[in-house]
Amino acid sequence: MNQTRAIGIDIGGSRLRAALVDTSGTILDRRETATLAQAGPEAVIAQVVDLVAQIAPAAERSSLSGAGVACPGPLDTTRGLALGIPTLAGWSNLPIASMLEAAIGLPVRLENDGIAAAIGEWKFGAGRGMQHLAYITVSTGIGGGVVLDGKPLHGRMGMTGHVGHMTVQRDGALCSCGNRGCWEAYASGTAFARRIGQSSGAMASGTPKSVFAAASDGDGDALALVAEEADWLGIGIANLLHLYSPECVIIGGGISNGFALLEPGIRARILANAMPAFRNVPVVVAGLGENAGLVGAAAILL
Repeated sequence: MNQTRAIGIDIGGSRLRAALVDTSGTILDRRETATLAQAGPEAVIAQVVDLVAQIAPAAERSSLSGAGVACPGPLDTTRGLALGIPTLAGWSNLPIASMLEAAIGLPVRLENDGIAAAIGEWKFGAGRGMQHLAYITVSTGIGGGVVLDGKPLHGRMGMTGHVGHMTVQRDGALCSCGNRGCWEAYASGTAFARRIGQSSGAMASGTPKSVFAAASDGDGDALALVAEEADWLGIGIANLLHLYSPECVIIGGGISNGFALLEPGIRARILANAMPAFRNVPVVVAGLGENAGLVGAAAILL
């Protein structure tokens, strides 16, 4: 098989994406759709088949090195299993890698979406040339990936990086994983949207995107909501600094679109919570944006 092109597939709780990627990390073609997250695995696999057909017709697939699939966890990537994904209904003890191989007719490598995105940013994005970085994606949930000493961390069953499920509030808000007080339950896009809906005034009918827009225009209520989101993000990022001592922390996912507004609050919380030796580590927005997982997943095959 040709080692110069591969397919990257990013299965998210909200969006499903597929792209044809070359060895330089360039996306040659890309398609996406809303994920049928509550319709069961077969429905999502059918969506993947459709997207792959659009970027790589069956007759051309013999020239590809395979498909890398980025998926939220928990996963057993050594065996290609989805173990029980909170944001995808029915994805429990599911042999997703072999199912996708049969469906699209290509070798498939399964990777946690946070790790895949970390690899994408490390190879081709904001972390290029670094030996140590932490990546977080903040969207429907919070995921992450870590590169240390020039190597992506995988851990037992490839499950490193579930940073969204570290506890930041004892007996706090219920998380989609079933635990209470997870970072994801406070700082994810879903949590941000919930706080917006619970707010008073005009902002209560807004979305994260509209709140960021209003905050840019100086709206006081929007600025307060953004400040609270930034503070929760900063709490978790300070923990990551202490855990991994990265050269930088990279933020991706939908909430990163408001990074310019969030960054001052994130930095203030880091200054308050992190030990002095960790405070000057930069926090930056993902260079590949929402394509980090796609490019990283494909890079695993290249």
